[in-house]
Amino acid sequence: MIQDGKKQLWAQYQKEIADDKYYYARSCIRQNFFPGAEEMFLKILRNNLQKDIYDDARQTTCTGIGYHSAIVPLETTMAVVARQFSLMNELGYENFVCSCVTSFGIYSEMLETWHEFPETLEKTRENLYKATGRTFELPKNLVHASDVIYKLRIELLPQLKYKLVHAKTGKPLNVVEHIGCHYAKIFPHKGVGGAEYPYVLAGLIDAWGGNLIDYPERRHCCGFGFRQYLVKANRGYSYSHSLKKFESMQPYDVDLIITNCPGCNYFLDRWQYVAAESEHKLFGVDGKAIPVLTFEEITALLLGYNPWEIGLQMHQIPVEPLLDKLGIHYSKENKYLGTKGPEIPKLLNY
Repeated sequence: MIQDGKKQLWAQYQKEIADDKYYYARSCIRQNFFPGAEEMFLKILRNNLQKDIYDDARQTTCTGIGYHSAIVPLETTMAVVARQFSLMNELGYENFVCSCVTSFGIYSEMLETWHEFPETLEKTRENLYKATGRTFELPKNLVHASDVIYKLRIELLPQLKYKLVHAKTGKPLNVVEHIGCHYAKIFPHKGVGGAEYPYVLAGLIDAWGGNLIDYPERRHCCGFGFRQYLVKANRGYSYSHSLKKFESMQPYDVDLIITNCPGCNYFLDRWQYVAAESEHKLFGVDGKAIPVLTFEEITALLLGYNPWEIGLQMHQIPVEPLLDKLGIHYSKENKYLGTKGPEIPKLLNY
């Protein structure tokens, strides 16, 4: 009886995630600092799962960073979102997948606004037609890319060449998941597990053999917050948030942090460098730094893709200690090899 009640309660925290035929909306910034993540997502869906996903070169930014920085007006953002949906309509797709958590929040907010205030939807249709001559229909299914990997995590399981397990000791790795604020804190019903019990990354860790770490500041923001970082004078505020998280997770000997947001991944990766330089302190096992990977990167790594093709050399925190724990063989010589031969600049070694 109690078990049935729990199942019914948990069912309220689930969301619909389409099985196939996706239209992919890339992030406007993440290809600059983690260039392999989106490409890996496309390869995993096409090559490992035989799914139909369309990557459209005509896309633009969703305007999220400008919108949340009070630079881009809401009406402009609505028109841009409407154009993206129009491009999808033109190709015959109905399931919209966002690469970026901020974009996911933007698209969700526009859909909710149009639902609550239908007059804004009609105004957006009018504005889009005047600007581009286009019309649009709403997507049948709107999800974040991490939702898709979560849905297909068990289907991927037989293809994994590695698990989240220490290759020498056989013990599960201690893994922290960090969920971007715009995934479910704005609209809880849009995320797996809602804002209270987000399970979209925890589900990957549980399914793939890791030890999920529940630490006091688990749900704390990474500190990006757009204007907290974009305004230079506020960057100490941004850093202090990440520092609070690192100090909270330190007693748990964390081997890996997994994120589903470009901004969170960037700051949890880069702020460790700042902590090392400014406070001479790091927070991983034996006082070392903690590798921070996106959900696509760790999925590709466990599937056996080459770490340097995934782009892991672009992270501030070296990933070699994690590769060694997982038992993954790699070439040290090829780490900084450019695609056309010359070496790219080496990053600082922390």
